[in-house]
Amino acid sequence: MASYGCEGDTCRIDAVISMDAKGQIVLPKDLREKANIRPNDKLAVVACEKDGEICCIMMIKAEKLAGAITKTLGPLLKSITTREE
Repeated sequence: MASYGCEGDTCRIDAVISMDAKGQIVLPKDLREKANIRPNDKLAVVACEKDGEICCIMMIKAEKLAGAITKTLGPLLKSITTREE
């Protein structure tokens, strides 16, 4: 699997999925199990935008959103905005 650095953490591609005609996607079972995603869990969809286009879409369990934003997205967004200045 390909791995990419995310400000000290490792991000990797765990699955490549397709969207159907209704706009629905299926997360593979092994990924749901690794992420401890259960039926009826709420997932927040976080989109990063650059130059007016969405360049990255992430999903995170809603219950962990606040901590994850502070720990993960904060440094990532800081590095992005620092590069643009």
